[in-house]
Order: sequence, then structure tokens, then C-alpha cells
Amino acid sequence: MMWVALMRFVNYLKFILTWWNSQTPGTWFFTWREGEKIGEDDQGNIYYKQRGGPRRWVIYNGLAEPSRIPPEWHGWMHHRVDVPPVDEEYTPRPWQLPPRANYTGTPYALYPPGSLLRSGKRPKSADDYEPWLPE
Repeated sequence: MMWVALMRFVNYLKFILTWWNSQTPGTWFFTWREGEKIGEDDQGNIYYKQRGGPRRWVIYNGLAEPSRIPPEWHGWMHHRVDVPPVDEEYTPRPWQLPPRANYTGTPYALYPPGSLLRSGKRPKSADDYEPWLPE
């Protein structure tokens, strides 16, 4: 019983003090007061729009990472389409890939050839480039 109370307190502190775990108290209050739930994606993210206003936002299921928004919801979120994917039959285009995590700042990040964080030498550049060398 003590652990349950402790976990509730920890979750409450995370809700108050962090913005990357789902939503902040301000977002929760604004969503409660002004939000109209539009739909949910397959990852559990919930999409809202402002009643009588232009705002659209998402409450992430877990870590707040914008790269987790699928292509069909991305268009609606950025006002590229007016009809949300739940109100129409959406089929992704062949060139649309499923969302993947943003690995920036992790060991899985992409380091192109010549990066300081990758071993090896930088590839040769164009012939017209002459690097500056100190005397």
C-alpha cells in the first residue's frame, strides 16, 4: 500500500515538474477547458482542436517526441488538410514511411563521413576548395 502511494506521488511530481512526459498542468487545463478530442493514432497519441478556434495539438502517449506523429496526422496538425484522418479513409502513399524515433544525441545517431564523432577521415571535397592552413 505504501508503494502505491509513493508511485502516485512520483507520478504527480512528474506531471508538475516535467514537460516531456505527456503534458504539463497548463496543457491539461487548456485541453480540459478549450479542447475537443478529434481522434487517436495507433501509438495512443490523442489529437485535439480548439472549440471555435484554429489551434490543433497532440497529447503524446509517453515521451513528447514530434517524430512520432504519423504522416496522416502530420498533415492535419499543420493545417495542410482540413479533414482529420478519422473522418476519411486514408491510405498512405508509397513514398510515406512509418514514423521512426529521432536518434539525435544518442549512440544510434547518424554520423556522416567527416563528422568529428565518427572515426576516419573526411572525404575529399570539390577541386575548387582549398582549406585554410595556419602559418
